[in-house]
Amino acid sequence: MATERPRITPVARVLQVCLHLLVAGLLVLAVARAVFGRDGDPLAVGAAASAMAVCYAVGPRLASVQRSRRAAALWMALLGVTWVGVLVATQDGVWLAFPLYFLELHLLGRRGGLTAVALTALASIVAWSWHLHGFSFAASIGPALGAAVATATVLGYQALYRESEERRRLIDELTATRADLDAAHHTAGVLAERERLAREIHDTLAQSLSSIQLLLRAAQRALPERTDAASGYVEQARQAAQDNLDEARRFVRALTPPALDGDPLPVALERLCATTTAHSGLAVHLHVSGEPVRLPVPQEVALLRIAQSALGNTVQHAGASHAEVTLSYMEGEVALDVFDDGAGFDPAAVAGRTGGGDGGFGLPSMRARARALGGSFTVESAPGEGTALAVQLPLGEGSA
Repeated sequence: MATERPRITPVARVLQVCLHLLVAGLLVLAVARAVFGRDGDPLAVGAAASAMAVCYAVGPRLASVQRSRRAAALWMALLGVTWVGVLVATQDGVWLAFPLYFLELHLLGRRGGLTAVALTALASIVAWSWHLHGFSFAASIGPALGAAVATATVLGYQALYRESEERRRLIDELTATRADLDAAHHTAGVLAERERLAREIHDTLAQSLSSIQLLLRAAQRALPERTDAASGYVEQARQAAQDNLDEARRFVRALTPPALDGDPLPVALERLCATTTAHSGLAVHLHVSGEPVRLPVPQEVALLRIAQSALGNTVQHAGASHAEVTLSYMEGEVALDVFDDGAGFDPAAVAGRTGGGDGGFGLPSMRARARALGGSFTVESAPGEGTALAVQLPLGEGSA
């Protein structure tokens, strides 16, 4: 089975250089032993060693050998022929089998490499026996053991390489997944912030602007006969505009809503009821039951905004004569109820509306605020029977 040839890494490049030096050193040693040790004909050994050295030096420089396994096999065959020439000239050529094992396993793949290694080991044993004029079991141990060591080394390196590549692929996938997750979190955060800003704008700026519009319409109807009444309406509209400006500035700075300003929730609701009565003429009364406790800021803001939005809807759409706001502190939860005696509506008819036009965003906004804090939101109404709105929030760890 063919395997992917590992890329040349710095460590592999060092090993490659060491392999080249080993081949060169063994060739020089074979020639030196032939010249000084009388081990073979020096001319024959020198010629065979030179031919193998030239073939070995040219092969790695050919681009086709690096790209094509067929070209690599052809080069290994030519190199093997020159090596056989060295084997015939001197028995020291057996030493060159060891670096050849590594080349064959690296360039020819697993199946071709193992076959070439077996043939190389067999040729070494045969040549060694021929030079000794007889087969010896001890003579076969060296080439066979070298082949086993080289095979175990190369296959182990390839296994480590595959494991490293798999780990690198998993890291790349993890990095890409983390990037996608960060992008998804960013998108979710942007959408959540847009929804929060929409609720804030609807419950503060939009409601205040609606109140100003009602006051200016009342002033327009009073003119020109009732200038004093019109002046009062204009003054109330001016004050509402000033409050709205303060709200907008604090909203931009993303600080605690100005309706709280450090006051407890009952005080903020009392001020809201008084302001609504002054601006719209709707009689609004606040009732507080239970022992008041200081709630976490998100809960106080949510209850205040829900009351603000509910009273704004009552003023604009209900045509009510009075409204009741009840804040109840109970064991484990706090409840806010808003009731008016207005025209009422069919909750099922507006359940699918999510915004746009005059209205349609208030109820979903209030429901979203309550659910975001783990609470519940219900509304009961019918045409001609008024509207009752109820919110329950659990008392969090920050309550005191």
